[in-house]
Amino acid sequence: MTPTATREAPSEVDLGGEARARRADRSFTGLVTAAGLTVLIVLGLILVTTTLNAWPAISLDPVNFLTGRTWDPNADLFGTVPFLYGTVVTSLIGMIIAVPVSIGIALYITEVAHRRFRKFIVTVIDLLATVPSVVFGLVGGLVVIPAITPAYQWFAGLVAPIPGLNAVFSETNTGRNYFTAGLILAVMCIPIITSISREVFSTVPETDKQAAYALGATRWEMIKGAILPHSFGGLVGASMLGLGRAMGETIAVSLVIGGSLGMTPNMFAPGNTMASVIAQQWGESSGLHTDALIGIGVQLFAITVIINFLARAVVRRAEIKMKGAHS
Repeated sequence: MTPTATREAPSEVDLGGEARARRADRSFTGLVTAAGLTVLIVLGLILVTTTLNAWPAISLDPVNFLTGRTWDPNADLFGTVPFLYGTVVTSLIGMIIAVPVSIGIALYITEVAHRRFRKFIVTVIDLLATVPSVVFGLVGGLVVIPAITPAYQWFAGLVAPIPGLNAVFSETNTGRNYFTAGLILAVMCIPIITSISREVFSTVPETDKQAAYALGATRWEMIKGAILPHSFGGLVGASMLGLGRAMGETIAVSLVIGGSLGMTPNMFAPGNTMASVIAQQWGESSGLHTDALIGIGVQLFAITVIINFLARAVVRRAEIKMKGAHS
């Protein structure tokens, strides 16, 4: 009987270990599932709570709230189109500048820079990402605006005879405008997009790069044919995170955009964004005015969600095309 007991003992120990492993696996699965559901629940509660608080102002005139151009709290007129326009314009300016610059920096770090110099650049980029937004706004107001206003005036005079451009870049006496806000947003988004793009580029298999070189490709041809297609989804994700930062930025934009409640095609004119107008008017608001500002926040939240869904759709289509090309 002793040999039999000796043979059975290890099997019982193995079964006990497998049972514990299964319990640990189920516990881990339940934990991460709960964490994911918690995020969704919190987002849902934010949306429901803010919508309920904003509803008195929205229900007053829903059409005007979404499509109106007049913002006059004293007359209970809450048209939010000028703020939506300012958000879109400044975010687009910021992304048009930030995305190519960020991708260029990330490519330089991963493919060109010497290893010692690479660490220095990465450190600077990471430090830039930790700078408070109010500092960017102060630098923009105290340094950028005085320096760039003459350039605005020169460029407006240069394009004055050109129909179309002279409406987009008209004469200005102030540097607090859409374009300055876009420049500040670009500087703020570059560290985020660069850091994520750098990590994405580092996931490209070395064999793909060497295969491109073996076929006689130059460094640019290798980047264009091997790195960028492989990294497209990650670059879109990085850009969307940068866009989210640009659309939701408050203090820095408030300090450099001018605070105008109007809407104009002139990029050198003062304006406002959805986030900045909330920051500017929240302290002195009450009643329907406060509800309307909350409603602007609901709009911004919904727009951000829609943009992220569209970005995911673009990434999925790109991944399907890549799989089809590889197959």
